[in-house]
Amino acid sequence: MKGLRHRLIRSTIIASGLLLLAMMAGLLLDQLYPPFMGRLRDHSTLVLAADDSVLRAFATADGAWRFPAKTNAVDANFLRYLKTFEDGRFGWHPGVDPLAVARAGFQAAVAGEVVSGASTLTMQTARLMEPRPRGLQAKVVEALRALQLTWRLGGEGVLEIYLTLAPYGGNLEGIRAASLGYFGKEPQYLTEAEAALLVALPQSPERLRPDRFPEAAKRARDKVLARMLAEGEIDQPSYQAALAEAIPTRRMPALSDAPHLAERLRREMPGQAVIHTTIDHALQRTLQNLLQRRSVNIEPGATLAALVVANDGRRVLAYLGSANYFDRRQFGPIDMVQAVRSPGSALKPFIYGMAFDELVVHPDTIMVDQPMRFGDWAPENFDHLFRGEISAREALQLSLNLPAVTLMDAIGAPPFAQKLTDAGFPLRLPKDAGRPGLPIVLGGVGVTLEQLVALYAAFAEAGQVRALTYQADTLQAEAKPFIGALGSYYVTRILEDTPPPAAWLASGNRRQARRIAYKTGTSYGYRDAWAIGYTKDYTIGIWVGRPDGSFSGGRMGRDAAAPLLFEAFDQLPPSESALAGVPPAGAMLVGNGALPANLRRYNAGPMMAAAQREEDKLRIAFPLDGSTVPVADSDPMLPLVLKAEGGNLPLRWLVNGKPVISPPYLRQAQWDPDGKGAQRVTVIDAGGRSASPEIWLK
Repeated sequence: MKGLRHRLIRSTIIASGLLLLAMMAGLLLDQLYPPFMGRLRDHSTLVLAADDSVLRAFATADGAWRFPAKTNAVDANFLRYLKTFEDGRFGWHPGVDPLAVARAGFQAAVAGEVVSGASTLTMQTARLMEPRPRGLQAKVVEALRALQLTWRLGGEGVLEIYLTLAPYGGNLEGIRAASLGYFGKEPQYLTEAEAALLVALPQSPERLRPDRFPEAAKRARDKVLARMLAEGEIDQPSYQAALAEAIPTRRMPALSDAPHLAERLRREMPGQAVIHTTIDHALQRTLQNLLQRRSVNIEPGATLAALVVANDGRRVLAYLGSANYFDRRQFGPIDMVQAVRSPGSALKPFIYGMAFDELVVHPDTIMVDQPMRFGDWAPENFDHLFRGEISAREALQLSLNLPAVTLMDAIGAPPFAQKLTDAGFPLRLPKDAGRPGLPIVLGGVGVTLEQLVALYAAFAEAGQVRALTYQADTLQAEAKPFIGALGSYYVTRILEDTPPPAAWLASGNRRQARRIAYKTGTSYGYRDAWAIGYTKDYTIGIWVGRPDGSFSGGRMGRDAAAPLLFEAFDQLPPSESALAGVPPAGAMLVGNGALPANLRRYNAGPMMAAAQREEDKLRIAFPLDGSTVPVADSDPMLPLVLKAEGGNLPLRWLVNGKPVISPPYLRQAQWDPDGKGAQRVTVIDAGGRSASPEIWLK
């Protein structure tokens, strides 16, 4: 008995040693030959919305749509069906199913040929990770790799690799790409029929592609459903309903929401596989549809852009660089959110805000709107009219040029531009501009829609400006002082009282009305139409124009952009006024008569206010307004010389709204008529003044 005990102890020690050696050998082999993770890491770059839905995906280097997947983001029915159909003992075996191997071996010995396979989901996963020619040697390698994967990752880790790499036909790989590609939805929302189809497809992804072979795909799906019914995974009513569900016969369009932002972030973060944005997916799609519908009503070559920001954290909720990214006739691929354009009058609220802060004027201060000269520059209002005495409030609401220029002259163009630079939003000056000058208040400078929206959002935070945030995991940008609380309060009161665009009901007459503080702008030559508005919670910017920078036919911000701004606000939840509940310190909510004497009337100081001299007025000397000009019948028609007098060089010429190429520093141009009849000749000088007679070619 004693000898037997010693032999048992010795045998146990030897067995334990052999087991330890085997484990050490296995560990060494695992370290020497780790599983190849290359295909798993090489998945599509995904740009995700705030709710983690896919905005846009970029194909892998080999052209595949391969999206990473997690089991907790996949329909539970699909996971049950997959395990039941492909590997009933998944989670029980260590990667290789010994019962399935024994069964397959016995059947092959009896029949003399392979009757059924013994491949587990883990072995299939190993094959997907390292594809190799089929054969006995490949099976052995797959079995060893399956054991290794289970040891390293466990059942759930193996399943997530399978869900990422499984082929579904064409260039679709992984459950998420397949679900989005065939059904247009995330895989956690699959029906029983859809789940069964996606279980069947990897068995023969090209032969069973529903977009090419719908009948074969239906038979494969129904086979899975019948198996699920037999296994008790689905009840009879659900089974019958799933059988009746149609098979998708074509793939969904490629994911392309917020394409401009997706491309921008991918460029800025090369190599990042998943980019989480702050975009509200539902709002993004709603505005994309809205802009596409509205773009039908503008001329060829023009487009629209929009940017929506939640003031809290300056999170960008919607980003539309153009009306239609795929329409090259409208320069769709160009991102107009980042394009540098002339803001027209959109910078005026900031001039007034600074003037209010510095107590240069008060909203009820009387200003004078009359012809003025600033050196050799004599600016005019957009409509070439003058209102005489007017309050600062009305001057801003009417977007008058002369009062704004006088305030810019008082504040100083260089300090104004420097303040913008210090806030992180430098202006783009013309190449030939030595330093900022007074014309920047009228749009003689370059800005982007992104900059304007960020600047206007500052009014909703007592003048504190922040950079916009596009990524969900980015910390809120540091606030920088820009406009004071007093200036922000006064400007917001004024802009909220600006009448809404034509054909739009005032807020007091609308259900669920919101008070929107907004400003429009129109650049020289009608190239750019702007509308920027804000409430307590949101800021929206709209741009309409021609990306190529050419002239447009009389488009103005109030007519073209403002209605779209109000329509965009209607897509957002209700929001309160941006006005602070309690006026800031120093606010004087009184009429002009109760103001301090120095604020009742604004003195333009050293500026010379004088009527424009008759000899300096811009006019066309030939042809005269209303004249009939005979032209010879020839093909092509002989050119006609146009002559101007007065005005400030350089001059720009147009005929019927089309530019005439001419030397800008001459007072004449040569025009090649393209037909007879009524013609409108227009000349515009450096100050924006114009003359536009009508003539008749006979």
